[in-house]
Amino acid sequence: MILPCLDEAPALPWVLGRMPAGFRPIVVDNGSADGSAALARSLGATVVREPRRGFGAAAHTGLLAATADLVSFCDCDGSLDPRQLPRLAAPLLAGQADLVLGRRAPARRDAWPLPARLANRELARRIRHRTGVPLRDLGPMRVGRREALLALNLEDRRFGYPLEMVLRAAAAGWRLAEVEVAYLPRIGKSKVTGTVRGSVRTVRDMSRVLAR
Repeated sequence: MILPCLDEAPALPWVLGRMPAGFRPIVVDNGSADGSAALARSLGATVVREPRRGFGAAAHTGLLAATADLVSFCDCDGSLDPRQLPRLAAPLLAGQADLVLGRRAPARRDAWPLPARLANRELARRIRHRTGVPLRDLGPMRVGRREALLALNLEDRRFGYPLEMVLRAAAAGWRLAEVEVAYLPRIGKSKVTGTVRGSVRTVRDMSRVLAR
C-alpha cells in the first residue's frame, strides 16, 4: 500500500495499525518536518523519500518502489481505514475490473467539507461526460496492477495525478469500478480541502489535466 506522507505523524499509528494481512505499507516521505519518516519506520513500514514536493511525485515514487503485482493507494491522514482495502482488491482479483476506486461515504457530517464535496461532484460529472465511465467520486483510495499503472506513463506530479490516472485508464479501455468506503474526519490539519491555498492548487492542477 502506497501512502504519500507530508507531516502525518499524528495519524501514522492509526493508519499503520490497521494494515490488512497481505498488504505491505510503503510510506513515501515528501519532506516531512515532524518525524513522520522515523515514526513510520519504527512502526514497521518501508519508507522511501521523495524530495520533490507534490502528491503525484510522492505517489509515483511509491509506485516505482513497490514490488507486488497488486498495488493500492491511500491517504495517510486517517480519513480512510486501510482495513477496507481487501474489498477494493476483490473485483481485481476476480477479474472483474482493472482499476477500483473507493467511493467516499462520509461517516460524519464534518468528515467531508461541503465545498470539497461539491467540487468533487462537479469533477466526477466532467469525467463522466468526457469518458462515459459512470464514476461518482475521484476516490483517493484505489487499487490497480503495478505494471499496468506504470504503462499509463503518468506525467502529473502534483494534485492532478489521481485524475490523470483515471483519464488515461479510461482512454486505454480499462474497466473501472467503485466500491463504497467510509470517509472519516482526518487526523490533524488538512493541507488541501481545509485550506484556501490547498483547494486552489488542487483545482488548478486538475483543471490543467482536464484541459489536455
